[in-house]
Amino acid sequence: MARLFIRHRTSYRYRQPVSLEPHRLMLRPRESCDVRLVAFDMTITPAAIVSWAHDVFGNAVATATFTDKTERLVIETVAELELEAVAWPVFDIAASAISYPFRYSDEERIDLGALVEPLDADPSGRLRDWAQAFVAGNPTNTLSLLKDLSVGVPGWIGYQPRDEEGTQTPLQTLDRGWGSCRDFAVLFVEAARSLGFGARIISGYLHNPEGDLMGGKIDGTTHAWAEVYIPGAGWITFDPTNRGVGGFNLVPVAVARTIDQAAPVAGSYVGNLNAFESMTVEVSVS
Repeated sequence: MARLFIRHRTSYRYRQPVSLEPHRLMLRPRESCDVRLVAFDMTITPAAIVSWAHDVFGNAVATATFTDKTERLVIETVAELELEAVAWPVFDIAASAISYPFRYSDEERIDLGALVEPLDADPSGRLRDWAQAFVAGNPTNTLSLLKDLSVGVPGWIGYQPRDEEGTQTPLQTLDRGWGSCRDFAVLFVEAARSLGFGARIISGYLHNPEGDLMGGKIDGTTHAWAEVYIPGAGWITFDPTNRGVGGFNLVPVAVARTIDQAAPVAGSYVGNLNAFESMTVEVSVS
C-alpha cells in the first residue's frame, strides 16, 4: 500500500477584472477498492460558493459560483489517499469472455450503451483495420489482444507532450505519428470500441517516483489512460502511454465516454476577449 499526497494548483491570470461564469471542477479522486481517500481540501480564490453533485458516470463534480470580478483565479486541491492496487494484477475473466470474439450479455450491452460505440467517424474503416491487425486469430485470447493493442499504440505513435487544449482524433494521431497521453488514450479507446469492446477514458494523476515513465515527472503529473470492460473481471486499466496494465501507479479522478467530459477545470468569463493572459497548472504527487 502507498500513501500519497497530491497537490493540484490551477491558476488563471487576466489583464483586467473579469466576471467569472460558474466553473465545473473534477478534482476529487475517485474512491474504490484500490483507492481510499483519507482527506481532501479545496481552496478557491476569489471566494466562491461551491456545490457538489455526481454526474452520470459517478464522478464527484463541484460547481464554483463567483460574485466578484477578479484579475486572477486560483483553484488548489490537496488530497491524501491510500493506493492499494498491485503491480501485477490477476484478472478473473468469465469463461465466456476468455477468448475473442465474445458477446456481451444483453444486459451488459444495454448498460454499456454508448461506451461500445466509436465516437469519431471512420468512413474508410482505417481505424478498424488498424485495430484488427492486432487480432492474432479467430479465436484469440482476449486479454492478450488488449495488451497487444495497448503496446501497439506507443509502438506506432511517438510520445510528445502538448500543453495546448484539445485532443487529436485517432486518425489525426495515426497520420501525424505523435501525440500526448490523452491522444494515446483516445486512440486506444476508439480502437477497442471498433473491435466491439466497451471502453472509457480515465483522467487523474500519475505517480512516477523513479521518473522513468512517459507523460510524467518525478514529482507527479496529471495523466490520461483507459479502461475496458471484460465480463467477470470488470473494468481493466490500460495505460497505453506506458504500456501498463493495472492501476498500481495511477490515481483516477474522472471516468467518461469522451476526453472532454473528464476535464479537471472547465469554465468561462465575461469580459474583453483579450483579457485572458495565462494559465498554469502545477501538480505534485509524493
